[in-house]
Amino acid sequence: MKNIPTELLRTFVTVIDRGGFTQAGQILGRTQPAISLQIKRLEELVDAPLLHRDKHLQVTEQGEMLLHFARQMLTLNDAAFTRIHKQQVSGQVRLGIPNDFEVSYLPSLLSQFTSAYPEVSLEVNCELSEKLLRDYDQGHYDLVLATATHNMDSDKLSSTTANIFVEPIVWVSNGHDIPDPEQAVPLVVYPQGCGYRQRIVSQLNQHNREWRVAYSSSSLLGITAAIQAGLGISAMAASTVPETLAAHSHLSGYPELGNMHIIFQSDPSNTSPACLRLKQHLQANLPTMPATS
Repeated sequence: MKNIPTELLRTFVTVIDRGGFTQAGQILGRTQPAISLQIKRLEELVDAPLLHRDKHLQVTEQGEMLLHFARQMLTLNDAAFTRIHKQQVSGQVRLGIPNDFEVSYLPSLLSQFTSAYPEVSLEVNCELSEKLLRDYDQGHYDLVLATATHNMDSDKLSSTTANIFVEPIVWVSNGHDIPDPEQAVPLVVYPQGCGYRQRIVSQLNQHNREWRVAYSSSSLLGITAAIQAGLGISAMAASTVPETLAAHSHLSGYPELGNMHIIFQSDPSNTSPACLRLKQHLQANLPTMPATS
């Protein structure tokens, strides 16, 4: 019976989650050729192609099957290592996350964390980023993951530079009801203060495009339902787009939306091991890239 090295499985999962060999190499500390070689070794070991070489990171049927098992195996591996080699960590962490992250990859990451640290109690709340940061300043959270808004205090951003990550923003539709960009674009957006709303409006205004708010909701469920119904178009972080919606990194007639800064806000004086471990876990596993400046 052959054994599959977890190192190769971790590389495979990281390539898929990060969207490329180069990106995976940046996370794993290896060159792009080294990552490519590891994927080749894994394919030889399982005697099956895992990625279509002529398409952009499209996983084969065998690759999908292995990816499912690889995630489970890595979760068990990491949980076992943590239990054996790290001191027992306990306590409570109050975590705030943006609304659009609540049904993406984040619940899975939090589940991995609680499996590794069963004595840590997580209290998670989803809100608009502007409110999360305001409540953090009032002491309601130990750790906040939030999207930066245009009116965020510049001193706050500069003081958290090491904790800023970059996430590409994409247009989001139901896949077939694409509004004519030459007409007033109907927008499905979160209320005022949302970073995505600010970015959409700013870009449309810069390109002299008319727009109107067709639907506004503070709930991701409401936003998703409105887009599915064809009420309008919106924008989200690329990694948070629900599977029921279509993401457009480039959309004919529409301006590019660029990147969104995602920040971790935590008190440096908070020495709680539970909070520190959670922050490290999220920073290491979020499908985003560290900011370069």
